[in-house]
Amino acid sequence: MKKALLSLALISLAVPLAARDNLGIFSDWGAFRDPSVPRCYAIAKPQPDKLARDYAPFATVGTWPRRNIRGQVHFRLSRKLAQSSEIALQIGNKKFLLSGGGGDAWAADQTMDAAIVAAMRSIGSMSVRARASNGRRFSDTYNLAGAATAMDAATVGCSKVR
Repeated sequence: MKKALLSLALISLAVPLAARDNLGIFSDWGAFRDPSVPRCYAIAKPQPDKLARDYAPFATVGTWPRRNIRGQVHFRLSRKLAQSSEIALQIGNKKFLLSGGGGDAWAADQTMDAAIVAAMRSIGSMSVRARASNGRRFSDTYNLAGAATAMDAATVGCSKVR
């Protein structure tokens, strides 16, 4: 119970103000629906670290039914990226090279989105690694407990929207 409340408090800090419907909190992940867009998404904050951050990082897996987009992966990174930095997502023994810039990263295409989501369903954690604008390498690590259920809740939350 205490962990669920802590997770809810942490996730609420990362949830955009426009989010109106809480679809559920599942361990370290939450699911939300924003009917004004409409969109639904699963979201989590990375494990805390003691280093200074440029941004408040989070990972999302989103659905935009009117755009026919489902399972789109997005990362808000903790630090501003160095020019031409490689952004690597590691999930178990699978490595994905992401696209991005500034403080954001995405899968290169829908096929990669689907592969990332599939890997997230079967592994306990994932890490995004890159080089910050100060030249130092950094990583944001996420616990994937609850991710599959949150992604499913987000998909169901927008299933009737056309």
